[in-house]
Amino acid sequence: MSDKERWEERYRTGNTPWDIGRPDFNLVDMVTKRPIPACKALEIGCGAGSNAVWLARQNFQVTATDLSALAIQKAGEEASDAGVDCTFLVADFLNDEVPGAPFGFVFDRGCFHSFDSDEERKQLAENVGRHLEKDGLWLSLVGSTDGPPREVGPPQRSARDIVIAVEPYFEVLSLDSSYFDADGPEPPRNWVCLMRKRH
Repeated sequence: MSDKERWEERYRTGNTPWDIGRPDFNLVDMVTKRPIPACKALEIGCGAGSNAVWLARQNFQVTATDLSALAIQKAGEEASDAGVDCTFLVADFLNDEVPGAPFGFVFDRGCFHSFDSDEERKQLAENVGRHLEKDGLWLSLVGSTDGPPREVGPPQRSARDIVIAVEPYFEVLSLDSSYFDADGPEPPRNWVCLMRKRH
C-alpha cells in the first residue's frame, strides 16, 4: 500500500486521532504571542483543515495541502461551514511544487516527523525553503523523543533529527519542548520548532 493509499484509508475509516476539530494551541500561541503577522501562508499535511481555517480567520491567505483527497474534501467543507476562503490542494509536498509561492509562513503539524530518513527530511526542508519568501518563517510541530517509547501515535524524532535536516536551509529561532493538542489524557510530547529561511 502506498503512502497515499494508507492515508486515504485512514480518512475513509475515520482512524484520524490527530484531527481534533480545533486548531493546535501551539500554532495559536506562536501566531498570537510572537506574533506572526498575517501573510500568504501554506500548511503542509492539513488533514481536515482546522488549523488552516483558524489561520484564515486571522486574515492569513491560506493554501493547504494533503496527500489524501478525502482529507482535502473534509477541509473544504470545514472552511465552507466557517465562512472563510482557503485553497485546498491534493499534493505530495515532498515532490510537488505548490502554486502561489512564495509564502511568508509555512506550518506543518506532524508532516516533518512522518518521514523516516534524514534524506527525506532534508528534502522536505529544502522544498519548504523553495516555497518561502526571503526571511519567511516555518513552524513545525514534531513528535519528540521526550517521554516513554510508544507503539502508537506520532513518530518520535530527536532535536538532532530536526537540526540535521533543516540547518542548510533554515536558522532555528526556537526549539521548545511541548505536547500535541489532543483529546486523550496523556497527549504525545512534541517539539515546537520555529525557523527562518536562510539567505
